[in-house]
Amino acid sequence: MIPPIPIPEDYRVSTQHGFLPAELPLTLLPDPYYNKWEAVVANLQALLLSKRLREVAEGLPVLSTSRLKGEPEWRRAYVLLAFMAHAYIWGGDKPQDRLPPSISIPLLSVSAYLELPPVATYAAVCLWNYRPIFPNEPIDNIENLSTVNTFTGSLDESWFYVVSIAIEARGAPIIPLMLKAIAAARIGDSRVVAECLRSFAERLDGLCSLLQRMYEACDPHVFYHRIRPFLAGSKNMGDAGLPNGVMYVDENGQETWRQYSGGPHRRFLEHVSTVANIRDYVESHRSDRALCVAFDSCLAMLRTFRDKHIQMVSRYIIIKSRESRTSSRSISPRSAPQPINIAAASTRSTQKGGKPIGQRLRGTGGTALIPFLKQARDETGEPAIDAWARRLLSNGGDDVARLSKLDEHANGEVEVVGLAGTWAMDDSEGGLCHW
Repeated sequence: MIPPIPIPEDYRVSTQHGFLPAELPLTLLPDPYYNKWEAVVANLQALLLSKRLREVAEGLPVLSTSRLKGEPEWRRAYVLLAFMAHAYIWGGDKPQDRLPPSISIPLLSVSAYLELPPVATYAAVCLWNYRPIFPNEPIDNIENLSTVNTFTGSLDESWFYVVSIAIEARGAPIIPLMLKAIAAARIGDSRVVAECLRSFAERLDGLCSLLQRMYEACDPHVFYHRIRPFLAGSKNMGDAGLPNGVMYVDENGQETWRQYSGGPHRRFLEHVSTVANIRDYVESHRSDRALCVAFDSCLAMLRTFRDKHIQMVSRYIIIKSRESRTSSRSISPRSAPQPINIAAASTRSTQKGGKPIGQRLRGTGGTALIPFLKQARDETGEPAIDAWARRLLSNGGDDVARLSKLDEHANGEVEVVGLAGTWAMDDSEGGLCHW
C-alpha cells in the first residue's frame, strides 16, 4: 500500500510559513509566574558580563510547566530555558557540566512536550525567536526582521539568526510545492511535475541570494569568538571541557549525563522520505525533455546553494580556526592563563592503539560538518538525467569547469578560491552545529 502524502499541519509545519510557526512567536510569557525566566533572559548580556549568570540561575526557583497554555507558550518557555541553559554552561572561563534543577527540570519537561532535545536547537534560536518590525510587512524581508533574544546583544548575532529566518520564510512555499509534485507524479501528470520543479529551482536561486547577505552584518571574527561558543552542543565536546556531556537532573531527582546534537521536524522529514518519488518519476520519463531539464536545473541550483554554504563555513569557521591556532602559538609561555576558547576547541582523533592522527575541528553540535557538507554537495549531481548536466555537476572531467569554488587537490588539501587560506582534510571537521 502506498503511504499517504504527509499533511504538514500534522507535524507542526505550516503550509504558509514552512518550519516557522503558523502564528508569530510570543515575545513574553503572559503569566507573571514566569517573570523570573523572562527577567534573566532579558538581562542575559549584563549577567554574563558581570559573571553573575550562574549565581542567579542557581538561585531561581524550580517553576512548574503546568501553567503553560497553548503551543506558543510552550515554545516561548523552550526558548527561554534553552538560552539560560547554554548561557549557564558556556558563560564562564570554563564550561559548567551540570545544569541546576531550576533550569534542567522545566527544560526536560518542555522539551518532552515539544519533542525536541533539551538544548539550544535551531528552533530555539531562530524559528521561535523572531518578530517582524512591522507586522503588516512580509517576514521573508530581512529588513523587517528582528530577534527577540540573543546571547551577546550584538548586531552580528541578531543578523546571523534573521538571515536564517528570512531563508525559512522565503523557502516555505517549497514544502507544499514539492508535495504537490509528489502527488502529480503519482497520477502521471508530467506537466505539473515540471512546473513544480521549475518553481523550485527559481525559489532556490532566491535563497542563494539571501544566504549571501550573511556577509553584510555578521563579522566572521565576532561570530567565531563571541557567538559560536554559546551555540555549542554537548556531544563530542571533551576537548572543550565536557568529556561526559552535561548532567541533567529531572523532577524525580534522578541525575543523568546527556550528550545532544540534532534538529527538529524529524518525523515530518522521515514521512516525506517514504513518499518521495520525483527522481524515479523523472528517470522513467527520460524522453520528456522539459521534465528532465527542470529536474537537472533543480540539482544545479541545489549544488550552487551548497557551494555557497561551504564557502561560508570556511570563512566563518575554518579560516578563523586557523587564525586562532596561529595566534595561540605566538603567546608567551609565561603569559597569564587564558580562559578555554570554546570556539577553537577541537577533538583529537586517534588510531588503534591511541596514536593521535591530528586535530579535528568540531562543529558547535560536535559534528564533522565540512566533510558532511562536501559529500552532500558532491553527491547532489549524481541523479542528473541529461548527460551534459551529469558531467557539469560531477567532480570529475578535465573538460568541465567546476561549479564549486573549492579546489580539491590530489593530496587531500582543499583550497578556498577567492578566500584566504587553505586547510587539510584532517583539519576540516567543523562548522555550524547540527542543532
